[in-house]
Amino acid sequence: MKRIFTPFGGILALFLLPFFSAVFAQDNLVYQAPPASIRELVDAPTTPSVLFTKNRDKMLLLERPDFPTIVDVSQPVLGLAGIRLNPANNAAEGAGFTGITVKDVKSGQESPITGLPPEARIGNVAISPDEKWVAFSNSTKTGVELWIADMQQFSARKLTEAPLNDAFGATLLWTPSGTHILAKFIPDGRGEAPKASDVPTGPVVQESLGKTAPSRTYQNLLENPHDEALFDYYMTAQLGLVDLQGGITNLGAPAVYRSLNYSPDGNYLLVQRTEHPYSYLVPVFSFPYHVLVWDSKGNEVKKFYEAPLADNVPIGFDNVSPGPRGYSWRPDKAATLYWVEALDGGLARKSADKRDAVYQLDAPFTAQPTNLISTTLRFGGITWADKEYAILSERWRQSRAEKMTLFDSNNGDTIKTITNRSSEDTYTDPGRFVYAPNAYDRSVLLLDKGKQPTVFTISEGASPEGDRPFLMRWNLISGKTDTLFRSQAPYYESPVFFDNTGTLIVSRESVEEPPNYYAVNLKDRALTAITAFPHPYPSLKGVQKQQLSYPRNDGLTLTGTLYLPKGYKKEDGPLPMLMWAYPREFKTAAAASQIKGSPYRFTRIAWGSPIYWVTRGYAVLDNADMPIVGEGDDEPNDTFVPQVQANAKAAIDYVASLGVADPKRIGVGGHSYGAFMTANLLAHTNLFAAGIARSGAYNRTLTPFGFQAEPRTYWEAPEVYYQMSPFSFADKIKTPILLIHGMDDDNSGTFPINSERLYAAIKGHGGTIRLVFLPKELHGYRAKESVFHTLWEMDQWLEKYVKNKAD
Repeated sequence: MKRIFTPFGGILALFLLPFFSAVFAQDNLVYQAPPASIRELVDAPTTPSVLFTKNRDKMLLLERPDFPTIVDVSQPVLGLAGIRLNPANNAAEGAGFTGITVKDVKSGQESPITGLPPEARIGNVAISPDEKWVAFSNSTKTGVELWIADMQQFSARKLTEAPLNDAFGATLLWTPSGTHILAKFIPDGRGEAPKASDVPTGPVVQESLGKTAPSRTYQNLLENPHDEALFDYYMTAQLGLVDLQGGITNLGAPAVYRSLNYSPDGNYLLVQRTEHPYSYLVPVFSFPYHVLVWDSKGNEVKKFYEAPLADNVPIGFDNVSPGPRGYSWRPDKAATLYWVEALDGGLARKSADKRDAVYQLDAPFTAQPTNLISTTLRFGGITWADKEYAILSERWRQSRAEKMTLFDSNNGDTIKTITNRSSEDTYTDPGRFVYAPNAYDRSVLLLDKGKQPTVFTISEGASPEGDRPFLMRWNLISGKTDTLFRSQAPYYESPVFFDNTGTLIVSRESVEEPPNYYAVNLKDRALTAITAFPHPYPSLKGVQKQQLSYPRNDGLTLTGTLYLPKGYKKEDGPLPMLMWAYPREFKTAAAASQIKGSPYRFTRIAWGSPIYWVTRGYAVLDNADMPIVGEGDDEPNDTFVPQVQANAKAAIDYVASLGVADPKRIGVGGHSYGAFMTANLLAHTNLFAAGIARSGAYNRTLTPFGFQAEPRTYWEAPEVYYQMSPFSFADKIKTPILLIHGMDDDNSGTFPINSERLYAAIKGHGGTIRLVFLPKELHGYRAKESVFHTLWEMDQWLEKYVKNKAD
């Protein structure tokens, strides 16, 4: 391995393997940095994440770190059963927060938590039920520590010396009493990790005995018995009950714990434990598991279910595993467990009047379960009130049907169907329900005063005028609704917290003002500022932003967000443009035509945003609408290629008609499925000057059991898979295309070999193409060096083939 030292202090490791040698042999670069105007935006200070207490009198401001360095992301990584972890500290990958500040909502006083460890990497933040303490983990290079912070004294301390196991599932949770923390620790005396033998003991064998077992493409799966041994070593945890002085009482035996949940009264613990045999075809959540109920001391009370290996569930979004699933506690009862079981064997193709049944059983779990309610579609969840009401959600992915039913939570009797709509119809979405804590400190429906059940919802507020979030009061019996608050131009105001006391907390932003939190008096809409986060991008002030709406050739209405450089005037002439998009599937043209987004949102720039290039003299069309519609018996992908062509042409024609973009100097790009779209557009059109495709999949035969929203397999629709694969038409791609891909891409289906093979195919037919592999990077790029270099590559490509395109 050759190491090249970079200007960022990291190293670029060039692995001279056949997989990458053809690329690196041509261009062995050290990491590069983009132009200053782009660097300034990447280096902008981060805004804290916010976590409110239950009654919203306090908020935690969690300080987010800058991009990690390539040294940070080059730490050792193991991929086991779909989980990526650092074996040095037995933790899943993640950056973590760097600081915690407690802010009093009424007074505005901010109190930073003192005593935090140097170079903190904080995760698993959990506020105690009495809201006096905050428990959290801190990741070091050699382990993960359990810490606690006092929310009155604003000080933190390490609670135990025993290292946590932070590799899989929830790492810590408070007991309902708030006196202890249940945490997952590395078992005492675990010893060294299993070593792989240099001499094989035999072949690796997989066998299928005639059962249908389709599986989508997954990354980081187990591959051999040594991987199984490593999985057991790193995932096995000892549960420990930790008091506030740091004393630990072990619960149960070491095991691979999938999930842990206390009953509302705290007397029982619902445990899901992963079991053998493991699979090399599916990730950990499809492994066998046992569902157990323990008492609060860790003694087994009842084994509810032994779930088998789920490697033969048919492909399809409405198919589920046969047998019980979705075990959970009712939040309105002391200790009542409920779960769901398919009545159709989990098979969507099977005709059935009832699809799922919901069962429940009260403590001490010695009686027979009772059938509470059944569904006509697939179970989507239950929202519980604190007394006699609950709301059942159902959905059917194939038809996009979605239904909610009000029922009596005591006997399961149906009271009324309250919604019956298409999940694609954003204009009729009532939003998410507003919750309040009950006597068990569990979240249940917030009900208004009165005899009839009246609830509150918060919605994104999609409308023909764009998104206008709202707070709504909804009488579930009469159906009457009252809008208590709705976002008003020129702001985007999103409700965050409401407790029916006359005050609403919202996040408020505009094109020029970053999001901040405000308390709104609902009687007069008087605002009281809670936070004052500064504008992170001073250089973007004055950039022109416009929400576009334009027609496709078949009458479909498309949308997009146009950015123009500050000071630009039409008389200056049309600009080179970068169009960025991501296709989405719809079953109706009406849903596809609905207006998306808001013209009043603040421009937040992620690492992979195209908006950087507005500072480089480009027009940028972001989120250009790319709907793919398949109505009736037709699937959207039956006509993917002509529809994506029509979408692109409509966007180009419209921006050209505005006089702001030069149709001969337009580049197109996208990430993941957007990269797939980009390659297809270059294979089937001559609309663009250049393309940029990041971390895409270009040969659909590599995902033969489905991809995105495609429900059919390759063998059911081979022509669709062929026509949708830009690899099939690589000989037609003559427009310059830049491919960028993370070497360790962890996303289902977007294997790096996709980019390698497309590069070879286009190169072999004389096309103009550049392939950049980023060492140590996943599907999304993390290291600052990688992000900078990606933006440098994109800028170089756009400058050469778009802005300064040769006639």
